[in-house]
Amino acid sequence: MRIIITGLIGQYPFGGVIWDYLHYLLGFRSLGHEVLYLEDSGAWPYDPEAGTITDDCSFALRSLKRIFHDFDLDHDWVYRNGADGKFHGAGEKIAREWLRHGDLLVNVSSAGWLRDYDLRVGHKMFIDGDPMFCQIGLLDGSNPQYAGRLRDHDSHFTFGLSVGKTDCPVPVDGITWRPTVQPIAIDQWPVTPVPSDAPWTTVMNWASYRAKVWEGRTYGQKNLEFNRFRNLPSKTTTPLRLAMGLGVDGQRPAQELRQLGWDLVEPQEVVPDHKAYRSFLTSSRGEWSVAKHGYVEGKTGWFSCRTACYLAAGRPAVVQETGWSLHLPSTRGVLPFSTLEEAVGGLAEISQNYTEHSKAAREIALEFFDAKKVCRELLQHV
Repeated sequence: MRIIITGLIGQYPFGGVIWDYLHYLLGFRSLGHEVLYLEDSGAWPYDPEAGTITDDCSFALRSLKRIFHDFDLDHDWVYRNGADGKFHGAGEKIAREWLRHGDLLVNVSSAGWLRDYDLRVGHKMFIDGDPMFCQIGLLDGSNPQYAGRLRDHDSHFTFGLSVGKTDCPVPVDGITWRPTVQPIAIDQWPVTPVPSDAPWTTVMNWASYRAKVWEGRTYGQKNLEFNRFRNLPSKTTTPLRLAMGLGVDGQRPAQELRQLGWDLVEPQEVVPDHKAYRSFLTSSRGEWSVAKHGYVEGKTGWFSCRTACYLAAGRPAVVQETGWSLHLPSTRGVLPFSTLEEAVGGLAEISQNYTEHSKAAREIALEFFDAKKVCRELLQHV
């Protein structure tokens, strides 16, 4: 099959964003399929070196060339500049030909809103990585064009493993949302020795975007959940390091969090690209992290693509409950928490039985997140 994967790597060529899309390319390729990465979001390029939106896509192109070269995908990507509509990489002819005659379009996390194409690809698949927020955006009337394009797919998948269940308040409005998880190219995450001084870590934004309201209830970002656990460092001897980005308003309570015992580091310094991101995770003892308030309040069953990478590297995780424990193992390798006491207990349990939990983490990744398995399951619906 010829499979097109949409993404935002050129727009945001940083850390985990790169891996989110790259894993799909590697997964489908490992199954013997031809793959093409296509970035045509309509967005003007962002240049982090200049710190501004610009019509110049030079930074994006340098990043894409370097990233795809690392995975022998030099000729398998197309980037379209939203400012002038020009195509780069494999070029316009390839993009249009694949979208007309290809077998499968995988639109990951709303990345590809394709314009002015003769779009006759065999099957259009939508992957929702942001449950509750995605579905509210579909129904609240804030962006009718977004809603129309989302519906115009042949199949819909979501990281919200509980979406569609009777006790999950995520609105579905007639769409059949099938559960899926982030594929992980396991061979890219070998298990390595844990440094003796390794902290527990995570990578997060204080707030990625503004809260959404649905049926009178507000669904917010990680800052709302994190505040419930801000005193965790005083309850444990485990060192806790956060690669924390800013909030949507450009703020975060960095000084206050450091005074409470959190070790804050800058994401642009420690996880600037895919290699540094992998190194940051594998230099950790494990992951401790909260989820977005909307994932928790929505009982979505969302499970983090970042956490899946930790598990693949044999790094255990203690992560907030969203309902994911109803669908994935939750007693060894990765432990859920809903209260501060449970978070403290989870860290203590893994520290006392680290070897066992490390082995279980890798086994969970192999069983549930292996890119070959996840991508093969997606293809069953084409």
